[in-house]
Amino acid sequence: MTMNYGTARHNSKRTKSARAVLKTIALLSGAAVMAPAALSLPAAAQAQTGAVAPINALYGALGRIQAQNSGSAQARAQIIGPVVDQVFDLPTVLHNSVGMRYASLSPDEQQKLLTAFRQFTVARYVSSFKPGTGAQFSVAPTTRPAPLGGGQIVDTKIGSSSDNGTAIDYVMKSASGSYRIVDVLLNGHISQVAAQRADFCSTLSRGGVDGLVALLNRKTQAFMND
Repeated sequence: MTMNYGTARHNSKRTKSARAVLKTIALLSGAAVMAPAALSLPAAAQAQTGAVAPINALYGALGRIQAQNSGSAQARAQIIGPVVDQVFDLPTVLHNSVGMRYASLSPDEQQKLLTAFRQFTVARYVSSFKPGTGAQFSVAPTTRPAPLGGGQIVDTKIGSSSDNGTAIDYVMKSASGSYRIVDVLLNGHISQVAAQRADFCSTLSRGGVDGLVALLNRKTQAFMND
């Protein structure tokens, strides 16, 4: 049984808003289906439960920030921010988004980038799920193996009350006994990390770490003022 969040809204304004959310996600962001791994049933069930729980937490928070009474952009950032910290492995997402050059950066440069990237990630959600958006979320209760790296993929859909939704899938990796998000896939194959890498690498080549931090800060400001 899938888990659903949000209340259906049937007027055209809500439908258009929900579709606008999906368009935003598409602009900002492959996974092949593989045979189940050879796990014992208890181990497989434990992996699925552990991988799905962070997505339920994320969608619960997105449901709260799109509520009509959720407040200003800053107030909503305070709601979604701690959940982003909990469910995303942001250092890994950033590392993979920057690529091989990330390892050559100093610890201070990495931390500076991580701070800006975290603010950017939170602001993107604040902008995409505004009060009254009316997006609905469904999460598949079982996972499937990721093609590489031994992780799990959680299949979900985000949409409105009048459509079947768009597939937004999450690549989950386990570290220190808990699963966290390391990539987001639109329509099951468009990697957000890969899309960010093209943007981030070109900016790093032109302006270095300070240039990439400035780019992320500009995007954050635009999202928070949207």
